[in-house]
Amino acid sequence: MANITAQMVKELRETTGAGMMDCKKALQEADANIEKAIDILREKGLSKAAKKADRVAAEGLVTIEINADNSVASIVEVNSETDFVAKNEDFKKLVKDAAEMALVTSNTEIEAFLNETHAEGITLKEVLNNRIATIGEKLDIRRFAKVTTDGQVAGYIHGAGKIGVIVELATDSKDAKVLTLGKDVAMQVAAMNPKYVSREEVDADYIAHETEILTQQALNEGKPANIVEKMVKGRLEKELKEVCLLEQTFVKNPDLTVKQLVADVAKQVGSDINVVKVVRFEVGEGIEKKEENFAEEVAKQLKN
Repeated sequence: MANITAQMVKELRETTGAGMMDCKKALQEADANIEKAIDILREKGLSKAAKKADRVAAEGLVTIEINADNSVASIVEVNSETDFVAKNEDFKKLVKDAAEMALVTSNTEIEAFLNETHAEGITLKEVLNNRIATIGEKLDIRRFAKVTTDGQVAGYIHGAGKIGVIVELATDSKDAKVLTLGKDVAMQVAAMNPKYVSREEVDADYIAHETEILTQQALNEGKPANIVEKMVKGRLEKELKEVCLLEQTFVKNPDLTVKQLVADVAKQVGSDINVVKVVRFEVGEGIEKKEENFAEEVAKQLKN
């Protein structure tokens, strides 16, 4: 019997996306012939991962996990090709498992994270490939983030997992009102998608770029040069109120800004509260979706 090396198994797995044991068995059956082993896996329907590699996974779910004392939170985005699969229980479990692993990981890079051992005793990447084979769509654990704090973390999931937000609050208070505030701020971030937390975060390049555009706009409107500067200042001020979280009008109470809301809760709990960081994931953002004619897609499926 031909010698099956770990390198051969690795190569077959990368080519087909099938599980490690399936690859090993296929190589044994094919007498170490990789091409034949690929055919065997295809015949058994175990190389779906490779066949789906050119498809676009832009649907999916975002989920959040938070530890018991609200000091650590994780957020992950896992993509699928269709929204239908995103509602599949096996898919939901994969997303939850990934978020639970992200909560305790020390890794920050996705590749290292995917090579961590899952509860099933194999790597998360292998679990993913197994789910691709059973579910029959391209799936992708696209990104994750972890936030650890001495204060409090809160999270919010919008639209059954289409948007997820983690908010980190620096505070000494453990009052339940702080967590309620955190969830309200996370909801604000989900709805309004601010570029920055505060004015202090706004970089000089952004200000310079916007000033240049607004100045040109005002000049194009035929405004006299002596009042353009004043106009630009006013318009920039208005824009900053839209792109900075703390300057925004609070969605649940338009009489307050987010900054005023935070100050009010800080007064109630008798402790300083600062919004330190927000992490916002939206399913499929930045992924270019394939626009395909449905009739053509059906015709393609019938030909396969």
